[in-house]
Amino acid sequence: MNQRRDDLTPVQPALPARRRFLQVLAGTAGALIVGVRLAEAGEPPVPAAMLGDALYGLGVYVRIDAEGNVLIGARDPDTGTGTATSLPRIIADELDADWSRVSVVQLGLGVENGNGEPRWIYGHQAGGLGDSIPAAWTDLRQAGALARWLLMQAAARRLGVPADRLRTQSGFVISPDGRRFDYGSLAEAASKVAPPQTSIAVKTPDRYTLIGQPAVDVDARAIVTGQAAFAIDNTYGDALVAVLLHCPWADGTLASKDFKDAEAVKGVVKVIELKLEPGLLPGDTVLAPSVAVLAEDTWSALQGRAKLKLEWKAGPSGGENSAALEQQASDLVNNKDAAPTTRVRNDGDVDAAAKKAARRVEAVYVQPWLAHATAEPMNCLARIDKDRATLVVPTQAPQQAWAVVQRLTGFKPDQIEIRVPRVGGGYGRRLDHDFVAEAVMLAKLAEKPVRLLWTRDEDLAHDFYRSASVHKLSATLDSKRQVVSWNQRQASASALGQRRVPDNRLWTSEVDANQLPAGLVPNYRSDWYSLQSAMPRGPHRGMPHLSNAFAVESFIDEIAHSLKEDPLVTRLRLLGEPRQIPLQGGGTLDTGRLINVLKLVADRIEWKNWLRTVNGLGIACWHINGTYVAHAVEASMQGEKLNIERVVCAVDVGRVINPLGLEGQVAGATLDALSAALNLAVTFKDGQPQQRGYKDYPLATIAQLPDNVEVITVPGDRDPAGASFLAMPTAAPALANAVFRVSAVRVRRLPLMKELRRLL
Repeated sequence: MNQRRDDLTPVQPALPARRRFLQVLAGTAGALIVGVRLAEAGEPPVPAAMLGDALYGLGVYVRIDAEGNVLIGARDPDTGTGTATSLPRIIADELDADWSRVSVVQLGLGVENGNGEPRWIYGHQAGGLGDSIPAAWTDLRQAGALARWLLMQAAARRLGVPADRLRTQSGFVISPDGRRFDYGSLAEAASKVAPPQTSIAVKTPDRYTLIGQPAVDVDARAIVTGQAAFAIDNTYGDALVAVLLHCPWADGTLASKDFKDAEAVKGVVKVIELKLEPGLLPGDTVLAPSVAVLAEDTWSALQGRAKLKLEWKAGPSGGENSAALEQQASDLVNNKDAAPTTRVRNDGDVDAAAKKAARRVEAVYVQPWLAHATAEPMNCLARIDKDRATLVVPTQAPQQAWAVVQRLTGFKPDQIEIRVPRVGGGYGRRLDHDFVAEAVMLAKLAEKPVRLLWTRDEDLAHDFYRSASVHKLSATLDSKRQVVSWNQRQASASALGQRRVPDNRLWTSEVDANQLPAGLVPNYRSDWYSLQSAMPRGPHRGMPHLSNAFAVESFIDEIAHSLKEDPLVTRLRLLGEPRQIPLQGGGTLDTGRLINVLKLVADRIEWKNWLRTVNGLGIACWHINGTYVAHAVEASMQGEKLNIERVVCAVDVGRVINPLGLEGQVAGATLDALSAALNLAVTFKDGQPQQRGYKDYPLATIAQLPDNVEVITVPGDRDPAGASFLAMPTAAPALANAVFRVSAVRVRRLPLMKELRRLL
């Protein structure tokens, strides 16, 4: 049976046993983490699962033992996106491996020393960005094809026949006369074959055996049985537990301190003050000044933290509050004379077209600040020895984590080992590595390994937030019900505003120049207004599409209502005939594919009854980087109680690697988006977030969410595209549109439940 092995160190060619020695680290609950370090300086680490004199390396991702069992390395962090299953299956398909005999090894950071500069062994190593599969499609097929080629060469030499007369199937090389050679019997000889100097021809789609077929997540059993080990579960035997008390303001300072009572707590070893490193980008250093309590165990550390006597002084952000920022945003978008920070797009002549229009529609939409609230809070296990750093990090970007460690230690590239177990949620938060900087700094100062743990209140109060935004949309229509002009004005605090990004590019984290209905309306204008805020901001799942789709798709529904017509008809008229529309920056919008997913969800939810059903039906669609998505939602109301009866989502991502994994991604993103839309908002008062736990930042309960998300995946033969957040943008507007149908209340402000109760 297929299984997952988490050894947390990179796959490298197997070496003779005399050159290996084990490094055994005490783990939690009596477990052991067994890593491997090569004796010769400069040689990268090898996973313990890939040791053994009868285990042979066929490239950097594949190992085969003498019994024919196959180990395949998963290079990208799995943040719940299924990369630990999908990426190895790409390799396994090209290898013609028997999936039931494949085990997956999570690869840590692959780095070696290239004359003092890092050389990335595996290339792309990032998770949760929607680009893992597109980035893997070419090179991982080559990795699998190389391993298969080496096996065929070994078989050809044994048989004395040309390799092109052989074929492979389910872990065997098969000769023209029908003789079958198990991969295990050929592995040793294959590992000694010199690889070719040119690329190897990969399979044609008609020969795929695993790609396009459903597969259960390799971690599924471990997760549901509680055996999956996340970074927060790891430790070293002599590691100190560190908990933090951050300054309430990222730009604040420590005015006075008294550590005596904290240091007197039994089990507390040391109390350390951490300060900001000036001149560094957010995420590369500590997010805010803090005091860390280091203790022998978590309980003692928390008791010590409670005894700290600290007085903090606010910085410039101390006077900031979210209500004032929203008012500034509203003033900007409503002032027609206010010059935008950036005119993102300007097609045709919006002003001239608006003067001739038969009908005008306007609306303003408001969305709140959001935190990431990952299931696994920020944490990092760091060991800093004289000539080596070893870390276990829940990161989405191991190479960026490496850069933080290298800056703080000065070590050579191959002296830094970063292990990346399965990550308990990322959503963009783990693209920043302030918590890694904290762990490394503490380990150096304490001169002992440190297990840094953020508590939930610290995690919510010291996040890189998604900015609130205000959107004002105006559209005019002619006598034939065609939208002839579209003008959208958005104000927000750029996620890139504190990261040395040129002013003329700050808009890129907030709005997409090609978002709907750009390219569909002859006169189209998109303006972005920058809000100045000292609140820490950073990448967030679905950005910038999440906030924009809510405004745009809700507004199209309002246009339909003003025309007294079916919203599906309005959308189809806007999309027009199936065609390819060039996008700014490259690529095309295929309106035929967008129309298809829209019709698929409409048919599945029985949209023909949208006027006759007692419940409300809502619909929305969107496109992101060559992928297409649509949602249809059915909702009912019992007094002030909202019930989401059904949710249907259709996605078109080109070729599907693992249909079951894609369905999981779509369902998960849908529920995530619904949860955010229903309940979530971060508010600031005197520069401090008011939300400190799930009680006041309430993720949606099971009762609030639908029993099932019906997922329709469109089969395709185009190169696969990413889907980790594809289903995020359209869930909320489809829900809001359904709520309008059942309640006659138009929700233009999120979170939805708070606004709905206010308006009912």
